[in-house]
Amino acid sequence: MSTPRIAEVTRNTRETRITVRVNLDGTGHSKLQTGIGFFDHMLDQIARHGLIDLDIHCEGDLHIDGHHTVEDVGITLGLAVAKAVGDKAGLTRYGHSYVPLDEALSRVVIDLSGRPGLHMDVKFTAGSIGAFDTQLTFEFFQGFVNHALATVHIDNLKGHNAHHQAETMFKAFGRALRMATTADPRSAGVIPSTKGSL
Repeated sequence: MSTPRIAEVTRNTRETRITVRVNLDGTGHSKLQTGIGFFDHMLDQIARHGLIDLDIHCEGDLHIDGHHTVEDVGITLGLAVAKAVGDKAGLTRYGHSYVPLDEALSRVVIDLSGRPGLHMDVKFTAGSIGAFDTQLTFEFFQGFVNHALATVHIDNLKGHNAHHQAETMFKAFGRALRMATTADPRSAGVIPSTKGSL
């Protein structure tokens, strides 16, 4: 892992046109344009706290609503992360993080298992934050896990303000992803599984 792990994926459908570029060994720089301000703010949390350079450009059918944009960005980001980690040799594989923001507290646990699975226990206190439908948080992470081939558990343990609830989740996700994709010098070149593949 002496060279930066960089991947770019373009995904075009009748509903969205998306390009995602990730550098898992970055500094947290982001360039985001999804058309949904709060969603860009959350993606910036992933980049900043995951120390992942993230460039996302999406043109979606926002005249309908934000569903396709948010879900498809999750899908494309998942594809890019899967491409960047490759065969996962030498990775830590597992990552976890607790992140507070004032009254809110969230926990995210990730396993780059090769088996997609999302387990999310979040009860948002509001239906929307700006132009962002809070139900779409699940759709984003579901798209990500299905295409990154990861198991992800997300729990909002406390929180009264929906903005704070969401922000703690996305920050914790960034930090957990950073841990999971970090090279483990004790297992250099070794795939972290008794099966020999992930």
